[in-house]
Amino acid sequence: MTFARGFAAEVRKGLLNLAAGWRETLIQMITFPLFYLLIVLFMGRGQLRAELLLPVLLGMMALTFIHEQVNRVFWSYLGDIQSGVLEQTYLTPLPSAASILGRQVAAVISALPTALAVLATGATAIILQGGRVPFDAQVIVPLAAIAVGTCGLALILCGLTLVFKRIEIVTQLSVAVYAIAGGTLVPLAAMPDPVALLSRLVVPIAPGIEAMRDILLGGHSLAALPTGLGLGWLLVQPLLITAVGVVLFNRLEHLARHRGTLGRY
Repeated sequence: MTFARGFAAEVRKGLLNLAAGWRETLIQMITFPLFYLLIVLFMGRGQLRAELLLPVLLGMMALTFIHEQVNRVFWSYLGDIQSGVLEQTYLTPLPSAASILGRQVAAVISALPTALAVLATGATAIILQGGRVPFDAQVIVPLAAIAVGTCGLALILCGLTLVFKRIEIVTQLSVAVYAIAGGTLVPLAAMPDPVALLSRLVVPIAPGIEAMRDILLGGHSLAALPTGLGLGWLLVQPLLITAVGVVLFNRLEHLARHRGTLGRY
């Protein structure tokens, strides 16, 4: 019962923060779609070329989601550390797992408005160009893989936040790396093999983006994905990242509690 109440309280707190920061969310729902259109214009040499709109849209949606999800979890931890709330939480019977899961769920929900705004903008642009927006229920699998893998990455960054506090540059750099070398804008198949392999191994959104492009652009099934490392890796990679995130977070949390530095900033 304590776990359920704590989990629900964390989700509610995250959603209240989302509602309180609606102006920030509204600005992001404008700037991220504009950024997407600018990227397509840049790649199309000043034109919204129809053949670029959908491939870039799939990558940009995933990039927007991971940016929003990771940053919202990170800043919620940092805010609680600065205000002393986190230290007080650890003095209660509330299991830390309830707080962690609650923050992740709230962050996933909070990331959706901006990602959906990018989707709506891309779909509108495609339709105005005379195209159609394909849909295949199989894309639910890579979308779920992206969400799970991103939660694992957030766990790693939050564990580092507990110990090192000011790691904002790490979160920003990680998203920049995904944008450049994660297959979000340019397919991994067009990159050098070592870069593509490394991205498929460690970037949470890379296998999911490749799978969505194979399904929606190539018409392939989940069982016969022609690019990437196949369905097996699409399912295993996010679970491995999450497992690493759980282990690393627990170790760093234990270290911060042992040092008594949860409330220090």
